[in-house]
Amino acid sequence: MKKKWIALIAPPAIVVFLWLFGELVMRLWNWLLPPLFGLHMITFWQALGLLLLSRIFFGSWGSGGGNRRSRRREKWDKMTPEERERLRQSWAGRCGGVPSTPSETRNPA
Repeated sequence: MKKKWIALIAPPAIVVFLWLFGELVMRLWNWLLPPLFGLHMITFWQALGLLLLSRIFFGSWGSGGGNRRSRRREKWDKMTPEERERLRQSWAGRCGGVPSTPSETRNPA
């Protein structure tokens, strides 16, 4: 019985969701970006394309999502001190240096 309701409600809910967010992105873009940066106005379909593109660049597609920070922390905790130091050195080469311990990032003084 529950699955019937979901099957009936899901398609219209998806359409409404896409319409609302497409309209929101289009209106925000057209309100802010042309006057601020001289960009062109966009259509509803271009706004949906921007939503899809942002999902591709910044989102996940479900099964591999999860909390990246906790997975990185688990990986860090499993590293030996030598592996951590090598990683810090590689970060220093790319980022200009990284504090040695997490506490240094919270209380630098």
